[in-house]
Amino acid sequence: MKVVPEITKRSVTKLINDGKRADGRAFDERRDIFIEPNVISKAEGSARVKLGDTQVIVGVKPTIGEPFADTPNVGVLMTNCELLPMAAPEFEPGPPSPESVELARVVDRGIRESQLVDLESLCIEEGKKVWMLFIDLHVIDYDGNLFDAANLAVMAALMNTKIPKATYVDDEVVLDENELVDINIRDKLALSTFVKIGNGLVLDPSLEEEEILDARITIGITEDGNNICSMQKGGEKPLTRDEILDAVHAAFTTKEDLLKYL
Repeated sequence: MKVVPEITKRSVTKLINDGKRADGRAFDERRDIFIEPNVISKAEGSARVKLGDTQVIVGVKPTIGEPFADTPNVGVLMTNCELLPMAAPEFEPGPPSPESVELARVVDRGIRESQLVDLESLCIEEGKKVWMLFIDLHVIDYDGNLFDAANLAVMAALMNTKIPKATYVDDEVVLDENELVDINIRDKLALSTFVKIGNGLVLDPSLEEEEILDARITIGITEDGNNICSMQKGGEKPLTRDEILDAVHAAFTTKEDLLKYL
């Protein structure tokens, strides 16, 4: 864990308590967003997202496998995350860290609970063969708020993923590499992360703000249904009921500004 000088913590907290942020943004204002699709030639779908100075690259690799026994007509989706050491001094090579596991789970849960991908459309032959989508998420530059950046990158990658048309003939899957089809995307997900510092609750925290947060909450809202489909709490201190409601309200009011980038 990175040790933050007490003078930095006091300075940033005082700014928040005075209604200001170090980078001049409003409490409900995101940093600049840049999305570049199709950045990995070897992947069937990919994207790079830059949120402020945080950068994430995602690749989607489809393969054919067997469905789970309890969902014989549903495709499989798996999300893996790697925090590359070049992204931040505290990221180390080796087994997945708790931070990378949490990031993968939050993004994966948002995709599933929002029903963003029509997993039933990935079924080739019920009970026998389905498409399996492996999502690889790589953090290449960390400057705060990996959740929102990763979610945007995964959505952008899924939205440009193409798979060959597949048919099931004589107990075998036949692929038509000349006919590529989009995977069925049914909705979009706006993931919004807030942190509590002092008396304030701010959207899209920078690294400086994340390092001194009291609490964190990430809220996932669908575009079409306007439903809250996921929520993740972090940090050592609690949030009051009013603070949670304020975060939910801000997530709804800023949703369209976020999703317009897709």
